[in-house]
Amino acid sequence: MVNLLEINNLCIDYDSPRGKVKAVHNVSFTIKKGEIFGLVGESGCGKSTTAFGISRLLRPPAQISAGSITLNGQELTHLSEAEFDKLRWSHISIVLQSAMNNLNPVIKIQEQLIDAILAHKAMSAEEAINHAKYLLRLVDINEERLANFPHELSGGMRQRVVIAMALALQPDLIIMDEPTTALDVVVQNGIIHKILELQKDFGFSILFITHDLPLMLEICDRIGVMYAGELVEVTKREDLMEQARHPYTQGLLESFPPLKGEKRRLKGISGHPPDLVTPPDGCSFHPRCPYAMLQCKQKEPEKLHDNKGIIACHLYQEGGHRFEQLQTTSEGTK
Repeated sequence: MVNLLEINNLCIDYDSPRGKVKAVHNVSFTIKKGEIFGLVGESGCGKSTTAFGISRLLRPPAQISAGSITLNGQELTHLSEAEFDKLRWSHISIVLQSAMNNLNPVIKIQEQLIDAILAHKAMSAEEAINHAKYLLRLVDINEERLANFPHELSGGMRQRVVIAMALALQPDLIIMDEPTTALDVVVQNGIIHKILELQKDFGFSILFITHDLPLMLEICDRIGVMYAGELVEVTKREDLMEQARHPYTQGLLESFPPLKGEKRRLKGISGHPPDLVTPPDGCSFHPRCPYAMLQCKQKEPEKLHDNKGIIACHLYQEGGHRFEQLQTTSEGTK
């Protein structure tokens, strides 16, 4: 498949009295056309900052300090605001986690949908109203709800209105940042199924961001794992389900109860994420890693590309325990 989005060595910093906060550091990944790509990690790992950098929603003191963002072959970081506005909704849109904060509480749903449509597409008021009705029907909401204010809708309905707004001009890429947070599990399930149905019908790509790794294993084609502003593992869903390679990814999986099979004791990850102003030397995860070696404390691991994806861990580099095991296994099968 052809790449729709290409992120190369993206760095995003926040200025602070203590120095630069390296919120996103040398992050690189691609999203193919029609693909659902997931970004997962603990709070503060850089997922939302990455999404805001892609969608040009960063505000001072945040700034893109290095790297490139390419959508449909067009480099975005050097575009002016006016040039980027032409891409909003028609090529790239975003769904944020709190619908009540994304909808104006004193304006009816119809006006908010129509404003978004008319701001980016030339059509008559009547055409815009009909299009707004069509959008609500897409997300299984009666068109009569256009006359409602946001507070008159349930949480799930508000979130579906935001999804409808993101679909207004049928963009190539929709960024979904925790789209089901704060909703009960039944409503979450309905929204996830609706997202998948719409994605199948319209063929757009999704950058899906969440803390919920088991959910990603259900819906995403590939998954990127972020820690301390860095991308430490990228792999296909099937490969991650079979064997998570990075110790941090393994810790995330062990933090969630299994949906099937035998019960097991949850382990979690000991310690806390590092200070992003003064991160530790070497691998940023080594203070919390049960497999940490001397080189983990001295040298940042290289990002290795292989047939399973990307892995940034000394265990899989020459001299690492897992590397030696893999070499032994390989030699034994010859």
